[in-house]
Amino acid sequence: MFGFLRPGGSSGARVERMSARDAIPKVSAGEMVLIDVREAMELRSTGRAQGAVHVPMAALRMRCDPSSPECMKEFKQGKPIGIYCASGARSSGAGHMLLQLGHTEVYNLGGFYEWQSSGGKIVR
Repeated sequence: MFGFLRPGGSSGARVERMSARDAIPKVSAGEMVLIDVREAMELRSTGRAQGAVHVPMAALRMRCDPSSPECMKEFKQGKPIGIYCASGARSSGAGHMLLQLGHTEVYNLGGFYEWQSSGGKIVR
């Protein structure tokens, strides 16, 4: 069973890890929103995961906050959210921000290479 954010007593909710291999079918089926938090120049050099929404870290709060007028429709649906970056570090921080914004099921998928090496399709 996949982990997701759970109340953790005094430590609060947390972002769980999910493998890209487990996330790929969920994203393909439209059951999970996938976010690429890398910068635009990174996407230009490597492409992005098929089905991913590009929301760089600097725009995350504005575009993913359901109470913001700038919130993208993908983040108003209540679907689980998977996040990746280059190595998994930024996606961890992004996950914590999403929890603060009220999202309840947030997963860190790690880095772009994990998506690619697990058979995830890439869009250039």
